[in-house]
Amino acid sequence: MLDLKKINYQPQTGNKKIIDDIDFIINEKEIILICGSSGSGKTTLLEIISGLIIPQKGTITWKNKKLSARQRRWISGVVFQFPERYFLGKTVGEELRIGHKSLREKNIEQVLKKVGLSDINLTKPPEQLSGGEQRRLAVAVQLMRSPTILLLDEPTAGLDWSMKNDVKNLVLNLKNKNTIIIVTHEPSLFEGISSKVLILEKGKIKKLTKETNGR
Repeated sequence: MLDLKKINYQPQTGNKKIIDDIDFIINEKEIILICGSSGSGKTTLLEIISGLIIPQKGTITWKNKKLSARQRRWISGVVFQFPERYFLGKTVGEELRIGHKSLREKNIEQVLKKVGLSDINLTKPPEQLSGGEQRRLAVAVQLMRSPTILLLDEPTAGLDWSMKNDVKNLVLNLKNKNTIIIVTHEPSLFEGISSKVLILEKGKIKKLTKETNGR
């Protein structure tokens, strides 16, 4: 269980809080959507959870153990908006192996199966993949790290409807296998998948609903 208590964050260059007294709980292997208009604090909250930003106040615990920012980075796998812009490998296989000194082909096969890319050509350049395949590859890269929590920032941004459904199917494939936090401005796309929907407004929780059909 991931438990956030009294989380506050205000950038040094800002004159107001971006995250203001946030409290909520995410259960293990639960899928939660974080929604809200532009500037509501969605991405900042995701970066705090993943340890990329340190809040001025508040605590974050996992299974009742307080975690530092470094510990949160260790257990988190973050896929940022437009992740395809950050691919470094010349091929799909090379992209998956970056940062791994010793890696068995079986590990790659297992991860690619999880994200629905079992038949992908590992010698193909990432930029030649479709938009939906690139998002799946970006998730696969993070899954290679075996993260406890997977965080997706606007995973459907810039995709057409067919590719958005590709991302939806990806989340369905990972359902009940990972704790997943999705920042999105399209909550209707994930209807029936998530178990909670958190709506932010000016850094505060405006609404937190439970989806009874989300499990």
